[in-house]
Amino acid sequence: MTTETEASTAEKPWPVRTVARKIGDWIHRLGAVWVEGQVTQISARPNTQTAFLTLRDPSADVSMSVTCPNWLVREMEPPLREGASVVVHAKPSFFFGRGTISLRADQIRAVGIGELLARVERLRKLLAAEGLFSPQRKRPVPFLPKGVGLITGRASAAERDVLVNAQTRWPHVRFKVLNTAVQGSQAVPQVMRALRILDADPEIDVIVIARGGGSVEDLLPFSDEALCRAVSAAGTPVVSAIGHEPDTPLLDHVADLRCSTPTDAGKRIVPDLREETERVRQMRDRGRRALHGWVDTQTRLLHQIRSRPSLADPLGPIQRRQDDVDVHRERARRAMLTLLAKDQAELTSARARLTALGPAATLARGYAVVQFTDAEGNLQVLRSVSEVEAGARLRVRVGDGAIKAVAEGEPG
Repeated sequence: MTTETEASTAEKPWPVRTVARKIGDWIHRLGAVWVEGQVTQISARPNTQTAFLTLRDPSADVSMSVTCPNWLVREMEPPLREGASVVVHAKPSFFFGRGTISLRADQIRAVGIGELLARVERLRKLLAAEGLFSPQRKRPVPFLPKGVGLITGRASAAERDVLVNAQTRWPHVRFKVLNTAVQGSQAVPQVMRALRILDADPEIDVIVIARGGGSVEDLLPFSDEALCRAVSAAGTPVVSAIGHEPDTPLLDHVADLRCSTPTDAGKRIVPDLREETERVRQMRDRGRRALHGWVDTQTRLLHQIRSRPSLADPLGPIQRRQDDVDVHRERARRAMLTLLAKDQAELTSARARLTALGPAATLARGYAVVQFTDAEGNLQVLRSVSEVEAGARLRVRVGDGAIKAVAEGEPG
């Protein structure tokens, strides 16, 4: 047999009782501790000495059993109820026979509203310092989402307000509703689970988390750190519609869009069909007027262009230029004829003067011009008989021609 002081091996394992005893020793050495959690179950029968509680961590799926004297529960003011946040002073106990751990409490203190609000304020400052409230990280909600995810209580007024108002504004909107607890210890894990499901759905474009009004304690799950971080990390825009206008849980600051009430959320996640129809009609009218105005402007401009002389009578300028050409051509022709007539008259006058002064007229009156050939063989006009000798050949020119002659006799 293996002693308890020896290390366990595959060949020398410890028996279950040894392991249980060692675990019990470790747990008992822990001593009394203060534990905070949310009460999820109370069993305090009047005729029993011991009350049994279940204490749960609101930010994780972890719970522990708590036992305490029955009078400790009965004497609490206000009475202890499920969902209440408490601080317990207890000593961990290990039940050897069943191998379970529980807390044996000797004090139970309800966490006051002031303390709860102080914790929420501290968490708000922490998340704000990390940038989870920054407007730059908030995503715009789609104008007309193809699918809307709704996380709310089952058959709640918040569910009805969101659905009725959204469908009244846009009848064809499609919802995927996941009902969860919206207060108490199960609210945070159920809402986070629903958020993961809707965020993974490709048909969902926006997620609405809605709850009606309630006390500060009822709205505490929507100021839970784990839920706020899950909303911040979601890939789908999240709309917060928690409580009434004065209610501002931390979820309102982390969400991409904060709505004052579930009714307001139903109005803001989808457009109003009547308003959009009227806007389309107005845009159509504006477009029609703008188009008509543009056409009228272009028509007037076209009329102005067409009314210009060059386009109103495109052949007129050509015809006028042709008339000008004809006029100038006729003027040039007349000027040329006048010049020619003048020159002709001058030529005729010169010819007449030349004729009157020339020998032809004299010859025509019976005179003759006698020419002889000089020593060089050139014809010369005979002006004196001494210029030729007998037998010289002469040329006699008369009015209608010339004849040849021979000089006879003596000169003189």
